[in-house]
Amino acid sequence: MAPLVIAAALGLLLTALACGDDRSPGQLEKAHSREYAQYLVNEAIESYPKDGRAETLAYYNGEAAAAPITSQATAMNNQGVDRLQIVRDRGTLVCASNNSVAGFGFLDAGGNTVGFDVDLCRAVAAAVLGNPDAVEFRTTTAAERGPAIQSGEIDIMSRNTTWTSSRDATWGNFAQTMFYDGQGFMAPRSLGITGMMELRDASVCVQQGTTTELNIQDFDNQNSMNFDILTFPDNISSNEAYQRGQCDALTTDRSGLVSTRAGFETPEDHVILPGTISEEPLGPVVPHGDDLWFALVNIVMAILVHAEAYGVTSDNVPTTATGDTAVDRLMGLEGFYGQEALGLPNTVAQDVIRGVGNYGEIYDRHLSPLGLEREGSRNALWANAPCSECPRGGQIFAPPLR
Repeated sequence: MAPLVIAAALGLLLTALACGDDRSPGQLEKAHSREYAQYLVNEAIESYPKDGRAETLAYYNGEAAAAPITSQATAMNNQGVDRLQIVRDRGTLVCASNNSVAGFGFLDAGGNTVGFDVDLCRAVAAAVLGNPDAVEFRTTTAAERGPAIQSGEIDIMSRNTTWTSSRDATWGNFAQTMFYDGQGFMAPRSLGITGMMELRDASVCVQQGTTTELNIQDFDNQNSMNFDILTFPDNISSNEAYQRGQCDALTTDRSGLVSTRAGFETPEDHVILPGTISEEPLGPVVPHGDDLWFALVNIVMAILVHAEAYGVTSDNVPTTATGDTAVDRLMGLEGFYGQEALGLPNTVAQDVIRGVGNYGEIYDRHLSPLGLEREGSRNALWANAPCSECPRGGQIFAPPLR
């Protein structure tokens, strides 16, 4: 039913454009966008069976003429939503995640979804439900990310997703950056390649529907690399194609290359080339329409960062005043920093850190074993963090909790 409703609505719009109205197509589209947006959301999406909504959104999102209406429609659909109440009524946090990127989001030997991105969702669940395990993980492909967050059917997406201006405008609100990355290249050691510029005329495997695909095209054009760019629907397919020798090099975020190489039978046979061709700030995303939910997720991320800066770990969470003003405020033992306004208990940080640990614990649990060391990298704590024992030279920081 939903595609028929969509087709009918688009038909009405095309009829209006063809019936002698002297306004430009752009003016007509703008004038009618709000009515059609509301109509499409209410009739085409809300009336469609829940398990078919993602398909319907993908269908509609793929129509070039409807793209401006889609972003407005989804924003209107989520406007005024009390997501905290929805999550608490449901009893679980719905998190769009990955299950094939070691370190960030993958399935362990017991079939559990684990990883750095996964623990960011678990931290939010600990904050709003008091239970880090009260999460429903929905595996989402790169192509499904936009429709998934736009639909409002997920509460948060934490899936190695780059924050860009267009995604911020049309997908949802990006919380603070929790991992700084950049796109690089990996090639078989047997090719003897030592730098990116030596890849001229090479074939390169890349995942479709990602900033990675756009960046490699820009790099190719700007440097006359004459790449043969081979695209694949997901990272598993692109990785397998590279291992089969279908392309000379694989490109994605450097963290993804490290993760991928770690899963090879002989990792030492592949070299990650020095340098990057892009900036890739990664972090959680929430649907548009609920500013308080966005603020809540940002505060949870800040709790993780500040806890590491102040030396609070999952093993030493204080429940009584310590005499350290910063620690006592963070743990809700003295003062406040907006918890009540967001519907959270003053001691929310105790639940979060006890449930998943601080930022450093999460990082060391999932990323350090891959060789993604923090010391001297952008993912160390900020150089001017207000504590004597903090790592130096990084860009991980959070706004003051006051």
